[in-house]
Amino acid sequence: PMSSCFNGGAGWPEPVVRVQAVSDTCGETIPERYVKLPLDRPSATTLQPAVSHGGGSLNIPVVDMSMPDSDETVRAVDAACREWGFFQAVNHGVSPELLRRARSSWRGFFRQPAEVRERYANSPATYEGYGSRLGTTKGGHLDWGDYYFLHLLPPSIKSHDKWPSLPSTLRDATEEYGEQVVKLCRRVSKVLSKGLGLDGGRLQAAFGGEGGEGACMRVNFYPRCPQPELTLGVAAHSDPGGMTMLLVDDHVRGLQVKKDGQWITVDPVPDAFIVNVGDQIQVYTHVPRTTEVRYVYVVGTRIRTGDNVHIWYTHP
Repeated sequence: PMSSCFNGGAGWPEPVVRVQAVSDTCGETIPERYVKLPLDRPSATTLQPAVSHGGGSLNIPVVDMSMPDSDETVRAVDAACREWGFFQAVNHGVSPELLRRARSSWRGFFRQPAEVRERYANSPATYEGYGSRLGTTKGGHLDWGDYYFLHLLPPSIKSHDKWPSLPSTLRDATEEYGEQVVKLCRRVSKVLSKGLGLDGGRLQAAFGGEGGEGACMRVNFYPRCPQPELTLGVAAHSDPGGMTMLLVDDHVRGLQVKKDGQWITVDPVPDAFIVNVGDQIQVYTHVPRTTEVRYVYVVGTRIRTGDNVHIWYTHP
C-alpha cells in the first residue's frame, strides 16, 4: 500500500519502504533490515562532551563568526579544522527566525499524507526528491531515516518544481535559507583560505568562483524508534564535498565525531551551524588532520517518542 511501500521501479533494486511507515507499524521491535552489525551499533563506551580528556572537555570547538576578517577568527577556524575537521559556527549572520522557519516547513512536509510525499519520490539516477535509501545494493542494512535531497546551485539545475509545494511556506523558506547559507559558506571559505596563508578568494576560485560553484541540500527526518541502541540514523561516513553546514535539532544530541579512535557525542549550541570541512578541501589543501573525520547520527532516546529534522547543506 502507498502508506508503507513505494514500488515505482525507477532503478531501485527492491521496493522502497518509508521509515516513517515502519515506525508507525513496527511496534516495539524494528525490522532486521535496520539492525546494524554489532561493530556498527551505537557504543556504550561513546564519550560524552563533559568527559575529561587530557585536562579539557571533549566537544568540537565553537567559533564566533561575527568578525570573519579578524585574525582571531582566522586562527580559531584554522585550528579547529586542523585538529577536528569540524567547528560550531555562532553569530554567523543567519537569523534564528529563518532557521526555525526552515525546520518547521520541512517538518511540515514530512507530516503530509503519504500520497503527497510520494509525488516527489526519487530515483538513484539523481537522488533529487523524497527518499529513504542510498545506493542500489539489494539486501543491505538500512539507515533509520527518510530524507529529501535538492539542488540549489548552479541555477541551471535548480528546479522549484522538484521542491515540495506543501506546506505553502516551504519553497520560500528553502530559497531564503539557501541564499543565506551560501553566503555563510563563502565567508567560511575565505577564512579557510587565509588560515592556509593564501589569498582569501583562493578556495572559492578553486570550486568555480562566486556563482559558479555547486550546492545541494539534504533534509533528514528521523522518526520515532523503539530500539535506538540497535540502529543508526546515518551510518559512519565522511562528506565528499567541499564543506557541509549542518543545522541540527537543538534538543537532540545525536551527532558523533570520531577523534583519536573514539566516537564523541557533540553537544549542539542552539542556532549554531556545525561546519564540516569535506574531503575535497582536504585533498586540495594537502593539510593533514589529527582527527579521523567521520560522523554518525545516533537515533537517541528522545526519538523513542518523537521525530526530528536535520538540514544538511553541502557546498560546493
